[in-house]
Amino acid sequence: MNEILEILTYPFAYRALIAGSLISVCASVLGVILVLKHYSLIGHGLSEIGFASLSLSGVLNVQPMMIAAPSVIAASFVIIFISRKYRTAGDTAIAIASSAALALGIAVSSISGKSSNMSAYLFGSVLAVSEGDLILSVIFSAVVIFVFTLLYNRLFLITYNEDYARSLGINTSIYELIVSILTALVVVMGMRITGTLLISGVIILPAVSAKIIARGFLSLVIISGLLSLTAFVSGLMLSFIVNIPAGAGVILSNVMILILVKILERVKS
Repeated sequence: MNEILEILTYPFAYRALIAGSLISVCASVLGVILVLKHYSLIGHGLSEIGFASLSLSGVLNVQPMMIAAPSVIAASFVIIFISRKYRTAGDTAIAIASSAALALGIAVSSISGKSSNMSAYLFGSVLAVSEGDLILSVIFSAVVIFVFTLLYNRLFLITYNEDYARSLGINTSIYELIVSILTALVVVMGMRITGTLLISGVIILPAVSAKIIARGFLSLVIISGLLSLTAFVSGLMLSFIVNIPAGAGVILSNVMILILVKILERVKS
């Protein structure tokens, strides 16, 4: 414990802790909607498209977020359109597109000779979180929480009863696009710490665990956020202790929480 507290005195560690905690909570909140609406693949698709855009930014020698942010946001529009129009076929299309994007990213970084520099984006690194990343995380997180709170009633309605929402004259497509854009922001923010290969797990796993416990939408959102925060902090500590990538530690913690929740469910039943 003393060793962990000592590590947290270093700037890179507290930056990762603050930024990662904010990202985890935002990811889990949005994950609730994605899980309930069966859009879980969106996070996975966006993360691998993000990796391809990061590889391209390395070749062009420009600030990674300048290419990653607009690319992932644009991709979120395409993915949500495909998911709505084709449903099951859309899932297949997203899986194909995400695999192609990952392969393209690896190919570009390898050809450019910068494949070693991309490992931090693939698997996450607490050392990659700069002061600027921390500030952006705070701003983006505030935007995500504010928009989610502001649109809470509408998001609740379109999540549980989309047909009824349409009958009330609500344009459900607009709200789904908003969710996809917010998810894109979370993916871009999370690529530094958890890595592009693992950020989708941060979005989905807490919501899946919370769904087993919660008995209503609000409790689902709150429990998902608390589980995600717990998993991130414990996962980050695990990465410090065992010397593994932060993303791996966070996902392992999320998986352990899911297993424990399932065990408790079995015991109660």
